[in-house]
Amino acid sequence: MTSGQYRVYFALFFLAIGSWYLADLFEPKEIGKVKVADHTPDYFSVGYHKKEMDEGGQLKNELIADKMIHYGDDETTHLENPVMTLYNPGIPPWLMKSETAILEADGDHLQLMGKVFISRAGTESLRAFKLNTSALNVRLSTSYAETAEWAEIIDAQNTTEGVGLEITFREPVKFKFLSKVKGRYVFN
Repeated sequence: MTSGQYRVYFALFFLAIGSWYLADLFEPKEIGKVKVADHTPDYFSVGYHKKEMDEGGQLKNELIADKMIHYGDDETTHLENPVMTLYNPGIPPWLMKSETAILEADGDHLQLMGKVFISRAGTESLRAFKLNTSALNVRLSTSYAETAEWAEIIDAQNTTEGVGLEITFREPVKFKFLSKVKGRYVFN
């Protein structure tokens, strides 16, 4: 081989190395997956309204909220100013209101927070019923609720209050205060 041929091969070799370097330099780099921040909403609704039916097609419960935000990481639903209505055949429905609430992923555990108000209208055979508290945990499937906070139950002219409460909203309504119980009762 002549020295001219070596120069041509040498030039081609450096041209190939230079091309490879430039291609690597300007090649788009693989963009990593975008990391979504933990506990970010995946959907929301303003003016939320949901109705749930039982197996027989009768209205079981109804949930209305000013705003609903669902989080995909833990499947919880956060509610602002929720109003939950629980329907029972033959008696007036239970109405539950609070400032905020979280419905757990199972759709059965509802945490009512802030000022919590629960009521049921009276009938000829049932007394009207009102409950005031905060931080109430409700299990919808069993109509059971509990709180470790102060609570007050008002029915007709009677008032009972205390710290900590366990209550079942099915007939017959049963409740148990856990401590510091006080009552004002009117006997006829």
